Amino acid sequence: MTFAAPADSVHVRAPGKINVYLGVGGRHEDGYHALATVFQAVSLYEDVIARHAEDFSLTVSGVDDPDTVPLDDRNLAMRAAKLLASAADYHGGVALEIRKSVPVAGGMGGGSADAAAALVACDALWGTGFSSARLHELAARLGADVPFALHGGTAVGTGRGDQLHPALARGRFDWVLVPSDEGLSTPLVYARLDALREEEGALADDPPLSLDVPIPVLQALRSGDPDLLSESIYNDLQDAALHERPELETTILRGIDAGALQGVVSGSGPTVALLCADADAARAVQASLDAQGIDSMHVHGPVAGARIVG
Repeated sequence: MTFAAPADSVHVRAPGKINVYLGVGGRHEDGYHALATVFQAVSLYEDVIARHAEDFSLTVSGVDDPDTVPLDDRNLAMRAAKLLASAADYHGGVALEIRKSVPVAGGMGGGSADAAAALVACDALWGTGFSSARLHELAARLGADVPFALHGGTAVGTGRGDQLHPALARGRFDWVLVPSDEGLSTPLVYARLDALREEEGALADDPPLSLDVPIPVLQALRSGDPDLLSESIYNDLQDAALHERPELETTILRGIDAGALQGVVSGSGPTVALLCADADAARAVQASLDAQGIDSMHVHGPVAGARIVG
C-alpha cells in the first residue's frame, strides 16, 4: 500500500452514547454477555487530534485526575492506532492528543469514542484509504461500543452489542446527564448482575444467548415522541449499578421531581440520563438540579458518529 501524507494533523470528533434500552442475556464462552441494546449518540464529544510521529504516543486533557486515563496500550485509542497500522502495514507512528468531555468510566462510551476517532484520524493522516466497512471491522475488534461510536445516530446492537442495525429515530430527543465524580468498572457491574441473578434464583433457566429489542422501544423512537419513549427506556444493568451506588436512585428521583419524564442509568453507569419533553424542559430540569448542587448537562440526540472536523 502507498501511503500519502495529506495533512500535518487530523482532528476528529466522536460522540458519547446513551443506552436507551439495554437487555443483558447469558454469558458466552468468550466471557461477553449476550446483549440487545439501543444506542443513541448524543451531543457530548471526545476530540482526538492525530499528528505524524516516528513512534506511538498519547496525551490526554479534560480530566480532573490524569491517572484515570491510561496512556499506554490499555488505552483504546492507542490500541486502535496500532491496530490500524498493523492492518495497513504502516511502519510509522502517531502522536495522539485526546481532549475529553465524556465522563471517564461513566457508562457513556467515552473510551470507545476515542478509539473510533483514532481510527478515522489515523486513516486520514496516513492516507490508508480504508473503507467504512473495513474500519467497522477493526472497530468491532476493539470493543462492543466502538463500531457505534464510528457510525453514530441511533442503532440497535445485538450479539455483544457490536452487530449494528440503524434504527429510525424521528426528530430530536433532549436529555439531562448527571455524571458522577467517580467512575464505575464495567466488569464489576456485570459481575454484580450475575451475582444478583444467582441470589434471586433467576438462573434456574439460563438467560438466553440471543436477545431482541422490544418492539415498543423501536416504535417510540420512530414516533419521535419523548413521552412514549419514556415508557420504554430500560437497563438490565441498572439494579447492579444501584447496588454499587445506591445514591444514583436518588438522583433519578430528583430528576423526575424536577420535571424529567424518566431517568435511567446509562450503560454500566454511573452517569444518569434523564429524558425530557423538549429543550426548554431539559433546561428547566438542569437549572433545578444545579440549584440543588447537582452538576448536570443538557445534551440532545441523535448526532453523527466520528467525523473529521479539521
